[in-house]
Amino acid sequence: MAGLKYMSGFGNEFSSEDPRCPGALPEGQNSPQVCPYGLYAEQLSGSAFTCPRPANKRSWLYRILPSVKHKPFIAAPCGDLTENWNEVEPDPNQLRWLPFSIPTPTKKKVDFATGLHTICGAGDAKSRNGIGVHIYTCNASMVDMCFNNSDGDFLIVPQQGEILITTEFGKMLVEPNEICVIQQGMRFSVDVFGATRGYILEVYGAHFELPDLGPIGGNGLANPRDFQCPVAWYEDRHVAAGYTIINKYQGKLFACQQDFSPFNVVAWHGNYTPYKYNLTNFMVINCVAFDHADPSIFTVLTAKSTRPGVADRTFRPPYYHRNCMSEFMGLIKGHYEAKEEGFQPGGASLHSIMTPHGPDVDCFEKNSRAELKPERVAEGTMVRLDCWLNEDLRGKHSNPQFVRLSPQAFMFESSFSMAVTKWGLQTCQTLDKNYYQCWEDLCSHFDPSWKPSKQ
Repeated sequence: MAGLKYMSGFGNEFSSEDPRCPGALPEGQNSPQVCPYGLYAEQLSGSAFTCPRPANKRSWLYRILPSVKHKPFIAAPCGDLTENWNEVEPDPNQLRWLPFSIPTPTKKKVDFATGLHTICGAGDAKSRNGIGVHIYTCNASMVDMCFNNSDGDFLIVPQQGEILITTEFGKMLVEPNEICVIQQGMRFSVDVFGATRGYILEVYGAHFELPDLGPIGGNGLANPRDFQCPVAWYEDRHVAAGYTIINKYQGKLFACQQDFSPFNVVAWHGNYTPYKYNLTNFMVINCVAFDHADPSIFTVLTAKSTRPGVADRTFRPPYYHRNCMSEFMGLIKGHYEAKEEGFQPGGASLHSIMTPHGPDVDCFEKNSRAELKPERVAEGTMVRLDCWLNEDLRGKHSNPQFVRLSPQAFMFESSFSMAVTKWGLQTCQTLDKNYYQCWEDLCSHFDPSWKPSKQ
């Protein structure tokens, strides 16, 4: 599609602004008191905050409204998308499939989200260890709807028909013989231009990376410069009829409504992005003497089964964010600065993997206008206890090893996707069903006429 631009490189530190809003990226800091153009700052994390620098993945998004402003998620039909690996008995025989049928649009319109079909897989999204293989067959574009995978990364391989993928980072056109990766937690919508079919590899526990080259040397296979990520593009669009966010969470689908497009990111910077790659750029290393080399010499991307730095000594600053950990938080006494009224001693909160959260309306507005001067945060509180689990290379889990003292809210943070019990949802009868309302009054501060300060 003419007009689409990309940035080059794999895992680079990118920065991008929609040209309609020059200067939208804050200078010198990630989360200023007031962002340019009246935007909201939101961090999207794909790794533990304290991962070693080479493994640390995060991007800062500067958006017209934060992703936390939405109605509650409710269960949605999963169709043929599943994580139940015990539906049938094991079959050790060789298997082969004829081409998968694409529905005829005159009989039924099917978009990307409803056209997902799981073929095979293993593992468990809750423990963040496993993979799934899916086919997508569709004939219609997604309208006022986007998909969000809280379980893992999607590696999409189109087989028939090009797809236009709109993401929070910008747009990518992906054609057959190209691949693209939509990493965990990134919202995207798919436009198609006729009968469309392709394959998806989903990984739960790790992100894709380039394989080491070893004796091949410094060049070869998939070169980093041939990977492309989109440039910033935003739409400031009110959707009165409702915009649907479809969330794949713990192997099931859930849907929520909001009244604005999620693709309202005016600028962003970071190294956690969607990206695409043209397979024709792959530099093949082959054999010219004898024998057949191991297939590892044809590896484009790899997702390692273990990864260091998961949820290790992590601190949670109160900005709008989504991340790859589960956060259970309680308050023993005092108040929590991000939600001074609603979060009460003796209560608790659970922010699940890639569920957006952050300050309530009062906290955001007050701190956006507050005089910038030194002040005590969380006055009257006592200690904060951060407890977490470490995972060793054998996949076994130790007991909580660290207790860190700081103010007196506490957090149990885990790389596991934690399931809520029936007691927690029903029996205890203390679930605050109006929690989402603390973000309902978040309003747009977007000012297209904003100009950078001359200071």
